[in-house]
Formats: sequence, structure tokens, C-alpha cells
Amino acid sequence: MSQPTGNRWLVLIHQIPPHPSYLRAKIGRRLSALGAAPVKNSVYVLPRSDEALEDFQWVRREIVGGGGDASVCEARFVEGLSDASVEALFNMAREEAYGILAKEARSLQASARRGKRPAREQVEAALARLRKRLAEVVAIDFFGANGRDAVEGVLAAIESQLRPAPLAAQTARKAPGELRGRTWVTRTGVHLDRIASAWLIRRFIDLEARFRFVRSGDEAAPGELRFDMFEAEFTHEGELCTFEVLLQRFGIEDEALVRIGEIVHDIDLKDGRFKHPETSGLDHLIAGIAMRHKDDEGRLRDGAAALEALYEYFRRKRP
Repeated sequence: MSQPTGNRWLVLIHQIPPHPSYLRAKIGRRLSALGAAPVKNSVYVLPRSDEALEDFQWVRREIVGGGGDASVCEARFVEGLSDASVEALFNMAREEAYGILAKEARSLQASARRGKRPAREQVEAALARLRKRLAEVVAIDFFGANGRDAVEGVLAAIESQLRPAPLAAQTARKAPGELRGRTWVTRTGVHLDRIASAWLIRRFIDLEARFRFVRSGDEAAPGELRFDMFEAEFTHEGELCTFEVLLQRFGIEDEALVRIGEIVHDIDLKDGRFKHPETSGLDHLIAGIAMRHKDDEGRLRDGAAALEALYEYFRRKRP
């Protein structure tokens, strides 16, 4: 969401009567669904936009219609709360939601491994519900909170177990360098697995690669290759993150890249399989890059520099 200059925020200030008792709960659910952040008792904030204004106006109408009082205003924080601290409130709420979804997704993944026919049908239905809930959280993730990639990774792994990517056989075991100048498509708001995969692609697979970033659900054009997104040619398979899948499918056996893949795996899937000492450092570094850059190209540029240095270290140290 692009941020306008001047007053960045819309603020809803309300007073709800004690009766009817259901009104407070109803308004609370509405504000939660909108992704509004509570900054004080009965004071809620949204990033300023035409859509947010309309949402708050509808909430105000409900409150007034129920016998309460409410005002909507534009604001900027001068003392006390800062823009950064308000953003942190939004991110904290979204990260908690992503964490809950990731936990449920891992539980579903364990069920999917059992592979029985009745369980498969239940897994597919549960997977669809999780996808819907994830889309609802993403829609109110205004500042790119951490945690989305972990959920996407587990869901993609489940989808791969149920129905492998349709073009996997066509793209398996291509030699690095066989592809030239292709457009590679992935979801916007890139984090570690997509940043690392893009670096791997341009550095070792397609030296003339171009990248295009799309919203979830957008389709790739003919001839484009998708990675780390739903039904992509290159995405999570089984318990492998996208970076590991690229290494495997292109037959890359560089020990330094394998080590980086294990670190990306632990950060992306959060299953603690490899436990390398560099994991938390790279996790914090990429999180800082994401905070510094709202645009995907900036994240790829700084992420590539960090990964290049890490690769050189592992290449010389031979882990």
C-alpha cells in the first residue's frame, strides 16, 4: 500500500454504550477484520487510504446506529507514538496471525504425510480453508510483517505432496546456464526464500534473468517461469524450500550453496532441521533489508550482496 504524504493515518475514536452488550463485540470483530490497530482504549488506527476511510465510515455508522458515538479523523503522530511504533503494532498483530496459521499448517502437513484416501480429501479441504485465512491476513498486512513466507512454504509443501507442480517433469535436471534471459515471476513483498532463490537464479542458473513481481493469484505470461508461489514451476516440494528445489532440479552440488540452502530452509520453514550457527544472523539481516526497502528490487539488490558475501565465506571455509 503506497503511503500518502502528510497525515499518514486515519483514526477512529468511539464510545459504545454498555447496552446492547453484543454491539461492543460486533464492533471489535469488525475492526479486527479490517486490521485496525488499537493505540488507546477505544482509539483505532489504519493507514490512510480511500478504502480505509470508507471502512471506518461504515464502522462509525454502525456505532452511531447502536446508540454510541464515534469520530473519524486524519492524523500524524508528533509526540509519544511514532510512525515506526504504530507500524510495529500492525506487524505484531499480523506476525501473531501468521504464527497461528503456520502452526496449523504444520499440523496439517503431518496429516498429509499419512497419505490415506479419506485423509487426503480432508487435507485438501483444510488446505483450502488455510489458504482463505492466509489471504485474509495478507489483505491487512499493510507493512510486510514477518511470518507470511513460513506459512506459504508449508502450504506449498502440502500442495506439492498432494499434486506435484504440472511442469516439474519438463523442467527437471536442466543444466545451469541452459536457460538464458527468461523472465522469472514471483510474489511481491519478497523475503528470504524468494530473495535467495532470485540470487541463485541470476548467479548460477540464468545469468540474464529478469524478475517480475505479482500479487497472489496473478498469472504469468507465456514463456515466463514462476518460483516460490502457488503452482509455480519451481516452488516448495515435499519438505524442501524453493532454494533447495532449485539446487536439486538443476543438479547444483556446490557445498557452499547447499549450506546456504540449509540455512534458508530453517528460516523459511522454521523446523530447526539443520541448526547452523549462521541462521539467526541471516534471518535478522534479511529482516532488516525488508524493513529498509519496501520495493522488491531493493530487497533483491541488498539481499544478493549479503548472500554473495556468505557464499564467498562458505566457499573458502569449506563447511
